[in-house]
Amino acid sequence: MGERQNRTLEAAGSTPVCSIFLSIVIYIMKRLALVSNDDGIFADGLNILCEKLAGEFDVAIVAPDSERSNVGHAITLSMPLKIEKVKTPCGITGYSVSGMPADCIKIAVSSLLGRKPDIVVSGINLGSNLGIDVLYSGTVSAATEAVIMGIPAFAISLDTLENPDFFCAANFAKELAIAMLKNRIPENIVLNVNVPFGEPRGVKIVPLSKARYRERYEKRINPRKKEYWWLTGEFMEETDIGDSDIRWVKDGFVTITPLNIDLTDYEYLNLISEWKFENI
Repeated sequence: MGERQNRTLEAAGSTPVCSIFLSIVIYIMKRLALVSNDDGIFADGLNILCEKLAGEFDVAIVAPDSERSNVGHAITLSMPLKIEKVKTPCGITGYSVSGMPADCIKIAVSSLLGRKPDIVVSGINLGSNLGIDVLYSGTVSAATEAVIMGIPAFAISLDTLENPDFFCAANFAKELAIAMLKNRIPENIVLNVNVPFGEPRGVKIVPLSKARYRERYEKRINPRKKEYWWLTGEFMEETDIGDSDIRWVKDGFVTITPLNIDLTDYEYLNLISEWKFENI
């Protein structure tokens, strides 16, 4: 249809064909979910998650080329990132990145994807991320990096290290992703989600536990008679689990904990402001 005909339609109160076509394109374009993790791009948890999300979203995968557990929010500065397109087990071609989980989000949004993701989902992690774990977790850090970049995000973990069944967690992740986009959570908030092993009894919105790990390091001797130390055991002290993520996951509930990327303690900020420093 020519320009003259479009003007005629506009004058008659009709919508030009080009506008109709644009509206159809926008309507049929699914929202984009970026998926990452710290277990590596070929991990079962990530691939089962992507299979489930693909029914509702366009799915982009940008994840570490191998496991990067417990790296926290590290990013790569002293060496180049190697990126390779790979066919994942779920059938989606993704980007394998030689860096950290936070690197994956940064480079995905800034350089690899054709459009900004509507949501980022990090996981499904093999093993829970409860309490103090969130400070160490690469899974949580990938989601946190997304929120720093202005994208809604959550991290999701399964509370088992043996014989995992990720399907229930993947179903919940899809439901939560839809709910987050519908309800538009505050821009500084990242959600940390833990799914119990087995059939969940429900969902609890809870704070992080204040329980701490007690680690044990074992001194060993290598074949060259040099000492080295190995972290061989750790357990979570159960003295302060109260109404927390640890308690409710162990009782069979999915837990959701909102985390604020602003780490400032504003109450204590005011208290410290009253301190007197005489020699400065």
